Amino acid sequence: MSAQERRERERALRERLIITTARDLAEAEGWDAVTTRRLAELIEYSQPVLYSHFKGKDAIMAAVAVEGFAEIATHLHGARDGASTPQAALAAVVSAYADFAERRPALYDAMFVRTVGLRFDHPETPVALRDAFGALRGALQPFAGPHDLDDLTELLWSGLHGLVTLTGGGRLPGERHERRLALLAAQFAGRAVS
Repeated sequence: MSAQERRERERALRERLIITTARDLAEAEGWDAVTTRRLAELIEYSQPVLYSHFKGKDAIMAAVAVEGFAEIATHLHGARDGASTPQAALAAVVSAYADFAERRPALYDAMFVRTVGLRFDHPETPVALRDAFGALRGALQPFAGPHDLDDLTELLWSGLHGLVTLTGGGRLPGERHERRLALLAAQFAGRAVS
């Protein structure tokens, strides 16, 4: 291995360490606990080394969010692929989305709540974001009828985000969460007969 290859590998490992440490710290203590100073201490590198990888905390959160989008896309595709009917696939995707948000609140926060500069429906949108949107889109496709599939997907995504955010924040009663999710999926699946 050349010296250049070794340096590139070490750089990639440091970057991976920064992302993993930020994510672990955020899940344990929330994003407010994640600072460049704290990360530098935890990874045992100086802040300038951290800044050689990322411009700041927002850039680190964006990297964490992109990872999260890849994970949720895999989760949603798996839920959809395991279903036997289009209705069951949509219900499974809705449930999987809510499950992901509940099990990884800080990651979900970085993906959908924090301002990290990631944009959907833009030429520079990372592949992981497109794939996550595509998983929702694919589950809705059988029910689109004459309606614009992207518009319907954005509505489903907005409904899901609202439900998981309001329920997670204690503004909607948790005991009715599953019922609300099932109702949301049924409303979209009902478009095929309307």
